Amino acid sequence: MATNSNLLKRRVDAISRGVGFLTDFFAEYAENSEIWDVEGRRFIDFGSGIGVCNTGHRHPKVMAAIEKQLSAFTHTCHQVTPYENYIELAEKLNAAMPGSSKKKTAFVSTGAEAVENAIKIARAHTGRPAVISCAGGFHGRTFMGMSLTGKVVPYKVDFGSMMNDVFHFPFPNDVHGISIDESIAGLERLFKADVSANRVAAIIFEPTQGEGGFYVAPKEWVKRIRAICDEHGIVMIADEVQSGFGRTGKFFAMEHYGVEVDLMTSAKGLGGGMPISAVIGKADIMDAPNPGGLGGTYAGNAVAVAAANAVCDIMSEEAFHTRTTELGVKLKDMLNGLKSDVPQIADVRGQGLMVAVEFIDGKTPRADMVASVVSYAKENGLILLSCGIYGNCVRFLPPLTIQDDIFDEALGIISNGIKQASNTVQAAE
Repeated sequence: MATNSNLLKRRVDAISRGVGFLTDFFAEYAENSEIWDVEGRRFIDFGSGIGVCNTGHRHPKVMAAIEKQLSAFTHTCHQVTPYENYIELAEKLNAAMPGSSKKKTAFVSTGAEAVENAIKIARAHTGRPAVISCAGGFHGRTFMGMSLTGKVVPYKVDFGSMMNDVFHFPFPNDVHGISIDESIAGLERLFKADVSANRVAAIIFEPTQGEGGFYVAPKEWVKRIRAICDEHGIVMIADEVQSGFGRTGKFFAMEHYGVEVDLMTSAKGLGGGMPISAVIGKADIMDAPNPGGLGGTYAGNAVAVAAANAVCDIMSEEAFHTRTTELGVKLKDMLNGLKSDVPQIADVRGQGLMVAVEFIDGKTPRADMVASVVSYAKENGLILLSCGIYGNCVRFLPPLTIQDDIFDEALGIISNGIKQASNTVQAAE
């Protein structure tokens, strides 16, 4: 019989050290918002495979769609022998992307691939080489993804030179004293000191930064970026790999802004647990590459597409997003209610169920408190994730389908873990 300890030893012996892991137990079974390990222990999942299982583990509609496709075929490569459900999914995403422009879609397999292809499309459309992204942003582990990512450790360290013609400017962040005006001034400085605006193909940003700390882009800032892109003929790209598919209480986070971007990347929650990603955007821009310039052997795999079609159907229900927003408010209310007892809580933020709490003591980010909270949660049957440039944020990504009683159980564990971490800090002072 497999145990966590012997599987851990086998993992260390067999798998590259570069593939990190957060927990020392191994999943055997999962259902909606719960995971059971190989020793029968039960955990509430507030990680959702890093925002992948927005519709929960093994959602009945997703499973039924997968099983139906499996009975037909698993793979033909859409570029060789196409199939209808690929077209159907593209039509759904084109309709769901905010904005009145005609849209088109292309499918690949991972979030990083979606970002890579969005940059390719923007360069083909504009004939320009340069790309600008934000400090603190995360866009993948490929070389273009790493280059766009605004965080060195662990994503860039030891991997040598990054891609040319990639530049960064500050993301607005009230907690760390970066105003909207300062962010825009940083972008304007790039145009004066590092790259001419007429050489820039695209500006890419996350509506809510994921790995960077769940900082939400202010509406005014997004509108100003749109105006700058329009002024200089720059393609505006929203990276919705983590923020899409209901996570913020909308189908896509950009629905909160009333701004139409040119291109959008999507992955994670799109497949309901299956590997698939997409670039969605204005038709004239999406058509810039020549035939064969986009795609891949597994791009838009038929089984993953079937799962994604089911996810889109689930997301089309308004009540789904309403409940997501209500649960997010409940979580933030609980966290804000701890501030009187936990002075290290510097901020509680997020849209929908894409929520984070940040710990700062005076001016010192407290990554140690995050480690304590995550450890306490694991020992009490709850999976939590950290994030932030300083590692001082706990992020909450439960399945959006989580049951009310299990959600309440998790909030109790989170509350106790934060209080214990704060008491430990204060006792040591």
